[in-house]
Amino acid sequence: MAALTGADRILAETLPAIAREVDAMFDALLPAEGKLAKAMRHAAIGGGKRLRPLLLTATATMHGADRTNALRAAIAIEAIHAYSLVHDDLPCMDDDAMRHGKPSTHTAFGYAEAVLAGDALQSFAFEVLADPATSGDPFVRAELVLVLASAAGAQGMVGGQMLDIDGEGQALDLPAVTRMQQLKTGALLSAAVEMGAVLGKLPPEGRMHLRGYARDIGLAFQIADDLLDHAGDEAKAGKALRKDAAAGKQTFVGLLGEGRAREQARMLVDQALAYLNSYGQEADLLRAVARYIVERDR
Repeated sequence: MAALTGADRILAETLPAIAREVDAMFDALLPAEGKLAKAMRHAAIGGGKRLRPLLLTATATMHGADRTNALRAAIAIEAIHAYSLVHDDLPCMDDDAMRHGKPSTHTAFGYAEAVLAGDALQSFAFEVLADPATSGDPFVRAELVLVLASAAGAQGMVGGQMLDIDGEGQALDLPAVTRMQQLKTGALLSAAVEMGAVLGKLPPEGRMHLRGYARDIGLAFQIADDLLDHAGDEAKAGKALRKDAAAGKQTFVGLLGEGRAREQARMLVDQALAYLNSYGQEADLLRAVARYIVERDR
């Protein structure tokens, strides 16, 4: 696995394994019949790095949560991520014909069908979280719903997407771009770690170090994405690259330059790792994810 060169070898097994588990659970829980179901499955099953499910299940495992419960929460957050990509790929947004090396949902099924598939995946996510099968504790289920809804909505991912659209052609400064990306990309990554802690019944006051870790890897992830868009390989990425500059979008690479952007990403990873100093080997997977984020090639 060339993409894992330099990252901890633990990821060589865990990334493919979590991808298989997520796909299997989507296959079991998503509707199976009809055009809408096929579009949902096209968007949700197969492809993607599955970093959010990996972060969630790793954090949950560290704090003694049930693996099956964690996987159910993981597919909920991945359904939200999948719906956002379906909508982002539409011509009214980023207008991408390919996603994860296959036709984007609107290319394969049609514009209206893609909108509805995204809407249905969003509803599906909260249906899964609210189901007692995800946790026998109603307070845990309610907090999972709150964390994901907050991260996905106007104060999180969707709000960040709006800032991204408004910022096209504008001369945004570094704090503005950082804020936009903390919402657009970082919010769901942070929610994955937070939801794992919720399942492990770690009290809110005991999550500050995990929040710091998640915040820093979220920004590092976006800088790495900007670097890939700037100089990556489209065949490995499975999508069109070098579109941000053409669209007039401000990026970390555009503001800092390639060299400083790489340095910033590495610094953020170092900070993220420092937040895990209170943990022993049980946090090695989270450490490996942080390193992988800046070393990946797709």
